[in-house]
Amino acid sequence: MHQPATEARPSIYYTYEVFKPWLPSQHPEQPRHRVAIAGSGPAGMVTALELARHGVPSVVLTSELQFSQGSRAICFTRRSMEILQQVGVADRMTEGGLPWRFGNSFYRGQRVFRMEAPHDPDDRFFPIINVQQQFMEEYLHDACKANPLIDFRWGNKVNAVVQKDGFAEVEVDTPEGPCTLETDWLIAADGGRSGIRSAMNLQMEGASYEGFFVIADIEIDLPFPTERLAYFDPEWNPGNTILMHREPNGIWRVDYQLPSGETPEEALRPESLKARIDAQLAMIGHAGTPWKMDWSSVYSARTLTLPDFVHGSVIFTGDAAHLLPIFGVRGANTAFQDAQSLGWHLACVVKGLAGPSLLKNHSTERVGAAREIITEAGKSTRFMAPPSAGFRLLRDAVLSLSLTQDFVRPLYHWRTSRPHEYTHSKLNSQDDDNALFKAGPAHGAPPQNVRLGDDDFLLDHLGGGFDLLYFTDAQALPAALMHVIEAARTQGMPIQVIAVGATQTVQGADQTLPDADGHLRQRYGVPGQGAAYLLRPDQHICARWLTLDATRLQSALCTALPQ
Repeated sequence: MHQPATEARPSIYYTYEVFKPWLPSQHPEQPRHRVAIAGSGPAGMVTALELARHGVPSVVLTSELQFSQGSRAICFTRRSMEILQQVGVADRMTEGGLPWRFGNSFYRGQRVFRMEAPHDPDDRFFPIINVQQQFMEEYLHDACKANPLIDFRWGNKVNAVVQKDGFAEVEVDTPEGPCTLETDWLIAADGGRSGIRSAMNLQMEGASYEGFFVIADIEIDLPFPTERLAYFDPEWNPGNTILMHREPNGIWRVDYQLPSGETPEEALRPESLKARIDAQLAMIGHAGTPWKMDWSSVYSARTLTLPDFVHGSVIFTGDAAHLLPIFGVRGANTAFQDAQSLGWHLACVVKGLAGPSLLKNHSTERVGAAREIITEAGKSTRFMAPPSAGFRLLRDAVLSLSLTQDFVRPLYHWRTSRPHEYTHSKLNSQDDDNALFKAGPAHGAPPQNVRLGDDDFLLDHLGGGFDLLYFTDAQALPAALMHVIEAARTQGMPIQVIAVGATQTVQGADQTLPDADGHLRQRYGVPGQGAAYLLRPDQHICARWLTLDATRLQSALCTALPQ
């Protein structure tokens, strides 16, 4: 019998609510579900909200009765905020978060590198915003709770999964004993220590690094801006690295690497934590500044992924599918992209708009994304925590040279998480004009946001299905194009047409966006009338044309959503 903790977790800055468990005795026997999601972290809840956005109900099963403890994921990228905007929580993230765009690297008391993330007037969101994970989970949970398509079940732990012919039988343990749930699809979003992955004997591919890092959330008043601070080879922790981030509510996050041979248990002793944090504060000129510990933990840097995310009726996502080091804010940010992709792919399968083979495309694309991130993250990890004497020798040479030589300083760059581009996706059109464009987002790229007014951006108008951006100043869409679009809609394909450039409403378009100064056309590399972009439900580009005709639109739609 599963007995989750019922005592609220301690925290200086966050008041935990203990939710009531879902008990089988209080609910009648239910039919087979379309989708069940094991796990209520960032990946699980965003997947549920994405599925609901596409009209697909789901059941969310979480073993705990409260949100996660500690800051955990705190840095969220611009693309993550764009995804969270789609599921309705970006405003709350912005209200309580700390935006930033600069990162600093220090060595021997000298700042040797300053990273500046790009930000221009066309961006609604800053490159990165800091929000503790408990708040983010609260915002996502409130959105789930308000959605009638999401059945959220606290205190329900998945114990076992048996795959049947076309569905999964899930054994769920609750505070009053086990029960069985049947679901067409089970999404394993149960984290880095995924019990479902272990039970299915699935092995990840990649590397684990020997070094351990302590995470410590402390309450302290420091006069530094919201910027990333990285300290290399400090006197109090020779050869190792320390990171610092300002968090909301008067909290600072300190991450420091453990000396070789020290165990996590030794590192988390109160006297050890105090000595290390006091030493770091002294090094930055704030010895004796009072502070309080809120939460601490230990993690190791790992770059691992499953080679396939889809196994029968079970689909892995987030940390259950891959393990990525935090350097470059990759964990939760990658999980959001996983969830956004999985949401629309699975929704199309559940609704009968495509066969299960469409999920192979989701797996191929997201495994490719994980491997790209692993390549980038591996470079950062080897610099932050050299895994061998050779890597340490190289890193130390860079540190030494950076005091006087500008050319080595960019090697400090932490390769911030960026959205994957599905350049070689099978869903991309093969007979469009992608290669002829001189600007604008190309095949597989996420969209370029564009400011349309004081508080009006292009991405505010996209989402919910496929989007066709058609650039015209005519009074109506061509009849031949409308015939193809209506035929696609008749077959169930969700597609919205947005006319760009006209000053008046364009007949046949769902929306008309004026572009008097041509700025949107310039950002998308559109030279004239009749050009178009086709965006998938996750907003990635799958086709673009300098001149669109009905035949090529029909071909692109069939490619983007194969029957």
